[in-house]
Amino acid sequence: MIRSRTVIVRYTTAQRVNHWINGICFTLMVLSGLSMFHPIMFWLSNLFGGGQWTRAVHPWIGCVLMVSYIGMIVQFWRANLWHKEDTTWMKSVAAVVEDDEERIPPVGHNNAGQKLVFWAMTLLILVLFASGLVIWDTYFFGYTTIPQKRVAQLLHSLAAVAIIGVWIVHVYAALWVRGSVQAMTRGNVSAGWSWRHHRKWLRETAKDPAGHHGDD
Repeated sequence: MIRSRTVIVRYTTAQRVNHWINGICFTLMVLSGLSMFHPIMFWLSNLFGGGQWTRAVHPWIGCVLMVSYIGMIVQFWRANLWHKEDTTWMKSVAAVVEDDEERIPPVGHNNAGQKLVFWAMTLLILVLFASGLVIWDTYFFGYTTIPQKRVAQLLHSLAAVAIIGVWIVHVYAALWVRGSVQAMTRGNVSAGWSWRHHRKWLRETAKDPAGHHGDD
């Protein structure tokens, strides 16, 4: 959506609020989860009022994160569908790292890297939520066996390590591409930024200022 000749609305207020709810919940989940993961990080439980409170609030924060992320899926799944240019973008990832614009193909609202992060987060959050329910003994102890709980605990831990890695990549990329953080805090980007990083999306937005195109 174009608001003026040089400023373009990249994210609506609802999308930005949804994103930051996810970010806050995810950060709290990581901190509380790490405090229970290994004794050397137990000191993090002090942020939540001690070990018992940490164990009590961790799954509830997970529930809020799950609901919030469903909102992200509803709002962004279309922008993260895979297209032909995404495969080309992946083959040109070296040019992306080197910031060689001549060799980088035009992309839509999200590039292939952003799409991979989105779907990886989607899969891992679903795994974390499902496995978390199995090991949430306060409410679901009698519904699963001890061996099932052990498998769920292992899956939960592996998914947690993986999603932290994906989150680090996401944050690094947002800081590396100047203007990305501003897009998610203010919602606006310049036409120059859009032309440089998401040229196809800029063209589509120019044709349909209301934002009703296929890759948004």
